Amino acid sequence: MNQGTVITVHSYKGGTGKSIISTNLAAILSREGKNVCLIDLDLRAPSLDKTFGVEGRKFWINDFLDDRCEPSDILFDVSRGKKLKGKLFVALANPSMEAIRGGIALDRKREMMALRRLLMLKDHLLKKLAMDHVILDTSPGLSYASINAVTAADLALVVATWDASDLAGAQGMIGELYSMLDKRAIVLMNKIPEQLLIDEATKKRLIDQFTAGFKLPVFDLLPCYCEVLRQERSTIMALERPKHPFSRALVEVAGRIEEM
Repeated sequence: MNQGTVITVHSYKGGTGKSIISTNLAAILSREGKNVCLIDLDLRAPSLDKTFGVEGRKFWINDFLDDRCEPSDILFDVSRGKKLKGKLFVALANPSMEAIRGGIALDRKREMMALRRLLMLKDHLLKKLAMDHVILDTSPGLSYASINAVTAADLALVVATWDASDLAGAQGMIGELYSMLDKRAIVLMNKIPEQLLIDEATKKRLIDQFTAGFKLPVFDLLPCYCEVLRQERSTIMALERPKHPFSRALVEVAGRIEEM
């Protein structure tokens, strides 16, 4: 039996659509029969609690990383009612301001403990619970949480936008952090102005340009869909509107990730 894969979804800046993409990829893989755990490691701006609304939470991923609880205390099965062939588990980050402040200012000792705990959780999910995929939705940039998430990953999916500062920052981040950690990575461009994607030839030319700039495979260019941006956090687009171009594009991305 093959061990599952840990995928970190990362970006240089906030607002790239990283969390929406993480959530929808997790749902798509679960719908297709894979057992998936989605973990909110964006400790500075947690949002997945709004999507899944798991009631009765006593512990969060923050507590686990600080060695205050066990894996079973933070993992919630949210598969029920979603018409999924596989299981979908989530581990959520604490959205309180106190927890956010506590996650920003960590000393080196706590950062290293958090990495050890994350690797322990990875082992628990892949070996004991036989998860096919663990998806880490991490914080943008080079916070301790994002570096730990990239360290723990088998594959990093970098979500970038058309914004010039985001492009430059993402390329620099990949050139430094990913090269240092020797991590496999791919790029997904999101929120591309639709007028730039006038035909397949133009799209391919842009993909080639981005691939050369990032020196990594660029899986797709997703337009800026206003209706996706307007969706409430509680909506998982791939499940609610599977025929939407955004949903279909992410099905293709999920398939390519499976092939890797």
